[in-house]
Amino acid sequence: MNYTESGWKLCNSYASLPKTLYAPMEVNPVPSPQLVITNRALANSLGLDPERLDSPDSLQMLAGNRFPADSFPLAQAYAGHQYGQFTMLGDGRAILIGEQLTPDGETFDIQLKGSGLTPFSRSGDGRAALGPMLREYIISESMHALGIPTSRSLAVVLTGEKIQRYSAEPGAILTRVASSHIRVGTFQFAAKYRSTEDLKALADYTIKRHFPEITGPDRYVELFRQTAQRQASLIAKWQLAGFVHGVMNTDNMAISGETIDYGPCAFLDRYDESAVFSSIDAGGRYAYRNQPLIGGWNLARFAESLFPLLDEIPEKQALASLQGALEEYVSLQKNLYLTGMREKLGLFTETPEDEQLINELLELMQEKQADYTNTFRFLTFEAVEEPALANDPAFKEWNSRWKARQQLEGRSEQEILELMKSKNPAVIPRNHRVEAALEAAAQGDYAVMEKLLDILRDPYAHSDEQQSFAAPPPPSTPPYQTYCGT
Repeated sequence: MNYTESGWKLCNSYASLPKTLYAPMEVNPVPSPQLVITNRALANSLGLDPERLDSPDSLQMLAGNRFPADSFPLAQAYAGHQYGQFTMLGDGRAILIGEQLTPDGETFDIQLKGSGLTPFSRSGDGRAALGPMLREYIISESMHALGIPTSRSLAVVLTGEKIQRYSAEPGAILTRVASSHIRVGTFQFAAKYRSTEDLKALADYTIKRHFPEITGPDRYVELFRQTAQRQASLIAKWQLAGFVHGVMNTDNMAISGETIDYGPCAFLDRYDESAVFSSIDAGGRYAYRNQPLIGGWNLARFAESLFPLLDEIPEKQALASLQGALEEYVSLQKNLYLTGMREKLGLFTETPEDEQLINELLELMQEKQADYTNTFRFLTFEAVEEPALANDPAFKEWNSRWKARQQLEGRSEQEILELMKSKNPAVIPRNHRVEAALEAAAQGDYAVMEKLLDILRDPYAHSDEQQSFAAPPPPSTPPYQTYCGT
């Protein structure tokens, strides 16, 4: 196949880094790949021919049986704090086949996830199951539609293998697209296990790729500061959408500010600030309310990794600069969150009382176990159908004060409505809907998943078709629990 005609235009800049930071890979073929889904819109934005992406030759590439001529497949090395414990990691079941240069001049990693054993697989088999790969496809594409920075999914293929998890499951490979897969854990690996020269090469490469405007002797402090700013924005958007990542280990924190690794993630149904969905997070380390705090903890680990590079700056000044940037993260994340909450409530300006107004609503939602997404959707259209709130005297009193606050804006009802519609989605990937799609897919029926993806494609449309997909799970549904496996 002529990959140039298909639109593949790969470079391999990561392979220019010291070889201590990655392991070159060969093909690890699968017996009988079968295409499940391709993302034609994403393919087009990458400069790929969507029609050729569905071809038999492309299928061989998406399955890891063949690579484009210009690719340099590799597995990246990294370490990380997993639930607070430091460990050596790396791409244990993923291969970076190259970086696609798009028609707009952007660069995106193309990674095959579930593609087989690597030197970093430890005791794993390097493969992935169909369900988790489709789950990442659904949720990552929904996150993109919600306006939350994220890796994206180009394709999922069946491998023709059965892999053993809790039971024998169909094997699958996800083609993941990201601005890069450089993580806080990548820097931790270089700082702990490699030389300062290797760490410097990684930092300079990251600056060139993600922050090309950064120069000068304080460039590594500025790398930290701008990374922290991106994380503040990302986590604020998670909180506003009611998204619980579930596994905020440092190896899952991308320097680019994108959401990566959709393992035990989920969206809130009823509002609960202590919500944890992961089966292994018994202590609630990565609970919804803790995400901003954990983001700061992870950034502190990033600062520690960068410190050996700050020899051009006096030590006290370097420490003060890093601490100052970390404090900026805390205030910026909070301010972005409060601004987003004001917008969800139709407020264009800021008053000192707004934070209390927001917190009182959340306290009522927590007490009454109100649905998070639907409460804001009902407020948008002034039709509070949330049964837990509709007849509650405390909520009625809050609602009166909120409407009075809106009056201070001096905006028309239509302006307020349009702002709220643009900030409060009609639909999210409801956990029970995602599970229903995955159950159907396991039986070879992909129509349920395709319908769900279509509904999630424009979450702010507030269309009639979206109404049934906005419903929370039935009251009898057991508490939702997720498992690592993606």
